[in-house]
Amino acid sequence: RTAQVTAPPAQVTAPPALAATPALPPWTCGRDGEVKLRLSESGPASAPPLTVHELFLRAVERFGDCTALAWKVGERWEKLAYREYYRRCRTVAKAFLKLGLERYHGVGILGFNSPEWFMADIGAILAGGFAVGIYTTNSPEACQYVAENCQANILVVENHKQLQKILQVRDKLPNLKAVIQYKEALKEKQPNLFTWAELMEMGRDEPDGPLDGIIASQKPNQCCTLIYTSGTTGQPKGVMLSHDNLTWTAFATRETVRLQEADVFPEIVISYLPLSHIAAQMIDIWLTMRVGGAAYFAQPDALKGSLGNTLREVRPTAFMGVPRVWEKMQEAMKAAGAKSSAVRRKVAVWAKGVGLHANMSRIPLNYRLARKLVFGKVRKALGLDRCTKCYTGAAPISKETLEFFLSLDIPVYELYGMSESTGPHTISLPEAFRLTSCGKVMQGCQSKIANPDSEGIGEICFWGRHVFMGYLNMVEKTEEALDSEGWLHSGDLGKHDEQDFLFITGRIKELIITAGGENIPPVPIEDAVKEAMPLISNAMLIGDKRKFLSMLLTVKVRTLSHTGAPEDELTPEAVDLCRKMGSSADRVSEIAGGKDRVVYSAIQKAIDCVNERATSNAQRIQKWAVLGCDFSIPGGELGPTMKLKRPAVMSLYKGQIEAFYKEAASDNAAPPS
Repeated sequence: RTAQVTAPPAQVTAPPALAATPALPPWTCGRDGEVKLRLSESGPASAPPLTVHELFLRAVERFGDCTALAWKVGERWEKLAYREYYRRCRTVAKAFLKLGLERYHGVGILGFNSPEWFMADIGAILAGGFAVGIYTTNSPEACQYVAENCQANILVVENHKQLQKILQVRDKLPNLKAVIQYKEALKEKQPNLFTWAELMEMGRDEPDGPLDGIIASQKPNQCCTLIYTSGTTGQPKGVMLSHDNLTWTAFATRETVRLQEADVFPEIVISYLPLSHIAAQMIDIWLTMRVGGAAYFAQPDALKGSLGNTLREVRPTAFMGVPRVWEKMQEAMKAAGAKSSAVRRKVAVWAKGVGLHANMSRIPLNYRLARKLVFGKVRKALGLDRCTKCYTGAAPISKETLEFFLSLDIPVYELYGMSESTGPHTISLPEAFRLTSCGKVMQGCQSKIANPDSEGIGEICFWGRHVFMGYLNMVEKTEEALDSEGWLHSGDLGKHDEQDFLFITGRIKELIITAGGENIPPVPIEDAVKEAMPLISNAMLIGDKRKFLSMLLTVKVRTLSHTGAPEDELTPEAVDLCRKMGSSADRVSEIAGGKDRVVYSAIQKAIDCVNERATSNAQRIQKWAVLGCDFSIPGGELGPTMKLKRPAVMSLYKGQIEAFYKEAASDNAAPPS
């Protein structure tokens, strides 16, 4: 096994020896920085470091004729083998160089998953730049921030809609030299705007020498990819990932989950999760490349319903779904079950009982019969009949959903990690599985619980070659994330059980992770609402593990001077604002619960304004309510420094919060049909 990882291919110039640079730092924030790799003397962490080019070339040598990528044209699947995939990535890299891509500058990619996305990503890395995914839901201003921060020379966009965002901010991007649109015909010709076909034509006849020189100079401990992630406040941070972060994490993940290599059994995955997220990049691009597997591209409307059809057509061997995907499957299956005959429903209930028992304890005698009557048919209907590895990650998943799939003999294994750990850190496995646990630490990595309390709960910290280099140009933020010993502090609270299974119990940070896996910092949105509507005293955003965002609001009221407890009476400022709106309200009790339509209409207008400026659709507030009492220290909603105690508010107003989501109309059903 290690022989395949150690010997560099004969025709590849070995990268300059890392030892040549003495006393390398453990982290860096400089775009051209190098870091000390966390190599071990033995085990997976002792594997010799590789650059992305070396990993790719090994895949070509071993799996050159195997399918690497597949995409649908009409009703037919087009396929690309590893050898041609590599050649095209080189062509893209040469074209990027011709367009003026400079070393350690970004290539921003804005669009849905496609072969062009992969080639732009890898082409950027081979040419010595940074591959930088940009969320398709980003506003023009959010795109501008990322492009500016990574000093992007080139932006690759999917279509006219995404192009418009870039054209709106193009004048504010002095480093930008070219824009490439990879789908749809250009609606208008502009200077330095090219189609994908023109890009490929540009690189086709370029000499190989300059590119080979850049490739030969690359080191595994240098940055090649930036993942932009949000903190609770402020602008997104550029997570710097090295060649070794990507190539070693792919190696270690493969060793941990035991994916098969293509010459034994070709693994197949479906690429549909946002590639600007590390989870999708690691699985779809790097892990698949490591084993010579194939990535099949879903349709752009995958999460709106078409994913089910793609699953049934492709029948993947491994599938990663964010919690919302598994929830949609669960909802659709429950809806289909409700329409079944009484006999079929009884059989299904019996089989699910058998399935849950089989997966939670010993396999019962009637398991085989249940598998024949129900489980096999369910798997086939979902397109998971060949899938031996079903995973969930990027956001917490409910115990109810996990048990639902377990009862159908489909164990869904939880992954846990972060952008700063190049994706996975702990992984559940068939032989290492506990319900609601994120599994055990990946091979070659270490976990520790910092400052545990009496129950063993503390901050989860990571160590390993998957730990990032630092945040681009953000020394202070990097020092907050990495301690003096090099441990990555996750900001999550958790504990280990007696067998080292990790359980996450909460979040130190206030970051909201929606059911769709989108990271949303609540404070800027809350502040924006208060600014847009001065009547508001406190605003608290809700959306962790939820399908959409909602908000609890309080209005400005007088307080009792001796206790600080809120009264029902509005402050003079609030009364004045009400009059200007055309409301005669003097008390909260005259507004809360929708009693004052004038005030509610004005609040809605303010929220609409905030929503219009949202970075993405997932960051829009869908539902809100005005509470009958302002937050206060005596009420328990505020701490001694007047800081919002989010868990306390969640508990105190649980009924109101649950009402938001009960009232919501159900989403479009996902598979099966």
